Amino acid sequence: MRRAGKRWSALVLLVVLSMAAPLAAVWLWPFGPKGGSPKFILIPRGMSSYEVAHLLQQEGVVRHWSWFLLYLKTVKRNSHIQAGEYKFDLPHSVVQVVDKLVRGLVYYHELIIPEGYSLFEIAELLEQNGFSSTTDFWAAASRRERVSHFAVAAKNVEGFLFPDTYRLARGTTADEIVGMMVERFRQVYSQSLEAEMKQSILSFPEVLTMASLIEKETSVDAERELISAVFHNRLKRRMPLQCDPTVIYAARLRGKYRGAIFQSDLNFDSPYNTYKHLGLPPGPIANPGKRSIEAAIKPAKVNFLYFVANNQGGHTFSNTLEDHQRAVAAYRKGLNHGERPGPV
Repeated sequence: MRRAGKRWSALVLLVVLSMAAPLAAVWLWPFGPKGGSPKFILIPRGMSSYEVAHLLQQEGVVRHWSWFLLYLKTVKRNSHIQAGEYKFDLPHSVVQVVDKLVRGLVYYHELIIPEGYSLFEIAELLEQNGFSSTTDFWAAASRRERVSHFAVAAKNVEGFLFPDTYRLARGTTADEIVGMMVERFRQVYSQSLEAEMKQSILSFPEVLTMASLIEKETSVDAERELISAVFHNRLKRRMPLQCDPTVIYAARLRGKYRGAIFQSDLNFDSPYNTYKHLGLPPGPIANPGKRSIEAAIKPAKVNFLYFVANNQGGHTFSNTLEDHQRAVAAYRKGLNHGERPGPV
């Protein structure tokens, strides 16, 4: 009897081994895209493993859904598929596909948030790239408690979304994206701006507001401190800042921006309209980069009160209205379109 039992066990083992060899070959057999366009597979939260298996077959990532499911339920039976977007640009075996999904090796998209983008522009950028609807973004950006440590009176996170390159996985929520950008701002502030703030006569909310104006007026690093000086000098003399980007922001807030500034925009009585109201606007009009914040803290030691574009990508700065008017005339002479010239 003992000898017969041993023979039976050996037979069972032989059968198992004979089945395992073909299965191993199937599971290790590469399949999928061979060059050309990669496959991007989005696995939503809550999708069952059965649905995932069929999706992978449908998209040409595995030969047959049952091979994927069998491996997952036997060899990887204690593992779980992670939601997210996955990129397949080379043939993968079933073993490799399962490993990628249970380890959560999701694909990250690089999204650049340019310096000087306002909440309006960031909302549009995220929607265009399929990350968030403008409605969801604005709901997340309106959570002012995120930045109450910096600005108690802040109405939203405008100014606190640090311009940078962000790695975003498909499915990242608007709330997570906004949180990521605010956290990046906190890092930059604590590492290199907090100590410098002690040198400014402005409060931090005022510095950030000033920096947003500087960011919107120039992209030339060498000019940032000069434009800061113009605005600081005007504040000291109680002259209106006459900053066109504030007029545009006021128009966007009421949903009336038409791609250019009209006289009706200049006449509109908004606290953001620096043609109508003295001083800084009530908050940032964009999200400035580190250089503009530094320039707002430490303006150049010059007496400039005016600047105008010079048709060469920069600006001409002037101390007097007479010099400024000549610079404006020179600008308009070489200009073939109706761009406004800056503080007048």
